[in-house]
Amino acid sequence: MIHGPSLMIGASITAVVLIITFIGFSGILQETELTIEEIPKGQEIGPQEVTINTFLENGSPILGKSDAPITLVEFGDYQCHFCNVFFHSTEHEILKNYVETGKVRMIFKDYNIIGPDSISASHGAHCAKDQNLFWEYHDILYSNWTGENNGWASSENLIRFAQEIKLDMNKWSECMQNADHSKTILASNNDARALGLSGTPAFFIIGPDEKVTRVFGAQPYETFEKIFETELKK
Repeated sequence: MIHGPSLMIGASITAVVLIITFIGFSGILQETELTIEEIPKGQEIGPQEVTINTFLENGSPILGKSDAPITLVEFGDYQCHFCNVFFHSTEHEILKNYVETGKVRMIFKDYNIIGPDSISASHGAHCAKDQNLFWEYHDILYSNWTGENNGWASSENLIRFAQEIKLDMNKWSECMQNADHSKTILASNNDARALGLSGTPAFFIIGPDEKVTRVFGAQPYETFEKIFETELKK
């Protein structure tokens, strides 16, 4: 369990309905319509207790050794500028020095705060997960980032990305059409809100003793390195 008393969010959390509908499907997706709608205040849910599962569930497959002593959890939005900065300037060094050496495992969780294309990009990655290619799709999304709400994560481009990493397009397209992972994406967003997050990227480093350290924003590699080395000495 997390060290110290369990964290509780005192204010009630407004539930969010995630609606994902793909229209005009005939082999590929022709048009995408996605919305996030707030439930009326009278239907708000109560406080959500934060546990270790808040960090570990409703996310990506583990990247790295499943028994690595340290877990790095990122809450991100594929359209987020600073998430893209982290991906290009910091993540590679973490992978090289800590994930590939078995010291750290990574989990990516969705926090869709920018726009509808953020949700469809998340769904594309989760549908790729069904074919064991989540991280490849995650990487191709960030490698093709060009801004926020400017169309780079359109349905047409998401299809192209899926083709480039050689997904089975029939299976991937069916998954997208059926919105198979909408509950997971919604749950991940709710986890972010339970943790009080107001932006992305946000990171939580869980040490061998399950102590949790928070890191907000696209911090440089040295920030993560210092925390990792401190945790590894325990």
